[in-house]
Amino acid sequence: MIIAILISVLLFVSYAVLIIFYYRSWKSIPDSISSKLNYTTKISVIIAARNEERNIINCLSSLKDQTYPKDFYEVIVIDDHSTDNTWNNLQNFSFLEMKCKKLKLADFIVGSTHSKSYKKMAIEMGINNADGSLIVTSDADCTFNNNWLQTIADFYETTHAKFIAAPVKINCTNNFLAIFQTLDFITLQGITAASVFKKFHSMCNGANLAYEKKIFFEVDGFKNIDNIPSGDDMLLMHKIYKKYPESIFLLKNKHAIVTTQAEASWKKFFNQRIRWASKADIYDDKRIFWVLLLVYSFNLLFLVLCIASFWNTMYLLIAATLLLLKIMIEFSFVRSVAKFFDQQSLMIYFPFLQPLHIIYIIISGWLGKFGSYKWKERKVVNHKL
Repeated sequence: MIIAILISVLLFVSYAVLIIFYYRSWKSIPDSISSKLNYTTKISVIIAARNEERNIINCLSSLKDQTYPKDFYEVIVIDDHSTDNTWNNLQNFSFLEMKCKKLKLADFIVGSTHSKSYKKMAIEMGINNADGSLIVTSDADCTFNNNWLQTIADFYETTHAKFIAAPVKINCTNNFLAIFQTLDFITLQGITAASVFKKFHSMCNGANLAYEKKIFFEVDGFKNIDNIPSGDDMLLMHKIYKKYPESIFLLKNKHAIVTTQAEASWKKFFNQRIRWASKADIYDDKRIFWVLLLVYSFNLLFLVLCIASFWNTMYLLIAATLLLLKIMIEFSFVRSVAKFFDQQSLMIYFPFLQPLHIIYIIISGWLGKFGSYKWKERKVVNHKL
């Protein structure tokens, strides 16, 4: 019992210090203010799309409505072997004055590619066809504030950043799954922002990134990470970080927020999170590995204590106490981030979803290492025991 208490205290204190660090770092991030009137940066927006017939038109319409000068940006959409009407919808869309290049990944593939990430291949193909000096990536299920590109260009020209990580939010509906996803995602966005701002570890989301085209080629793009199914965002970010550690920036501005859709089912949600978790031991940035190990160990502790309570009910009391402390230490941090995304009303659900969130962390972390997942109708098998 004493050993269990000591381990519980050690893990909680370590976890609490980490969350407090993230909270204070998040609060210290200044809001970026757009002030420029004239811009010189030409931007290429890269969208890799697979089976996005329901979303691609909304995505392109949102890009067409950008306030950034039309002569200074282009959109490149790469269809990644879609089996639905994504390509047909793309062909039938009227782009008017927006410059848009429509490419098929299948037309550029030569030989076997079974060991490569198709999304990385699509992005790389888009960059090879890009006229802009600044690459901005997003996803086909996203929509954008009208000032999105203008805000990114302003920040880039002010900071001369080599790599910019920007905010992403989930379009939350009133169903239980969407609320659960959104609160989880809000937490991840807060951790991302704090980590990038403090250069604590590399973290970002591929739905809202910007980096210089020349830097992509300078670090050899996705070379040496092209056999990993995901990681077109964080793994590339760390390659650039190793070469330009002082030129990685976090853009915190509400106009820079990209809105994405919640996964439609628990199965798709878990497949997404397992895909994210599958990179945990692949990161060259070992700082994030130790953070992930701490977070996973702390959540796993609850399961161990609950199992042990079958022999001694005191373990259940320890678990309940830790859960209450966990909620208290996380609440202010998550609420602060939720306020930035105008989603603070969801915080009423936060305490009640914590037990489910712990279970989700344990399952997705385990399957991310030893299981398999299906993403965009492609099955990926991870390391086995």
